Amino acid sequence: MVTKRIIPCLDVKDGRVVKGVSFVQLRDAGDPVELAAQYDREQADELVFLDISASVEGRKTMVHVVERAAAELTIPFTVGGGIGSVEEMTALLRAGADKVSVNTAAVLRPELIDEGARRFGSQCIVVAIDAKYDQESKDWYVYTHGGRKKTDIRALDWAKEAVERGAGEILLTSMDRDGHKNGFDLPLLDQVTTAVNVPVIASGGAGEAGHFVDVFLETKAAAALAASIFHFQEISIGEVKRVLSERGVEVRC
Repeated sequence: MVTKRIIPCLDVKDGRVVKGVSFVQLRDAGDPVELAAQYDREQADELVFLDISASVEGRKTMVHVVERAAAELTIPFTVGGGIGSVEEMTALLRAGADKVSVNTAAVLRPELIDEGARRFGSQCIVVAIDAKYDQESKDWYVYTHGGRKKTDIRALDWAKEAVERGAGEILLTSMDRDGHKNGFDLPLLDQVTTAVNVPVIASGGAGEAGHFVDVFLETKAAAALAASIFHFQEISIGEVKRVLSERGVEVRC
């Protein structure tokens, strides 16, 4: 059995970690590098830093935070938010990131995925997809600009195209479940993980250890990401891994 990964996500705005509900109602959760170092000690498998307002505000992603994090961490980490060119990817990877995550810029110009994969290899390119369910069409659609703008692109279609263009991993966030702590969006994750042949990180909805069990036993997700339950110490990474192990899910302890 493939070892499943537990990944804390640090949403960064104005140099601080924040967390909200369905991408709004943000509250402060601390310094990104201090939190990252804590998760490293707690045996997180990887970390994700997302500059959540970079695309909206037209800024570049936080190179200085990446440099500070790289000096502290022993585990791999991904950085995303506002990345719109291979040159920006280069700067972040040189600063110490292991992978870069693209979202809005890739939707607006899909060739960015091809360019990044050719330059750095697919293993460095993560495509983040923010998806929301549409009641009328009974399907999930892609949102951009930090979840503020709806597109007419189906999440499943975009995931397939991203992989075809060279994405080595998909970070799939359910906007409907984000911050609500009522479990991952299993139907969405099942649909996407069944359709693509690269690892998919489940994001949005983790509220207890059982939710991690559900996502790994009921979908083909390779990793599960959470934020607020870790940031505010509602549950520890160690506790999640203990419960997973007891349920027969292979994890790195």
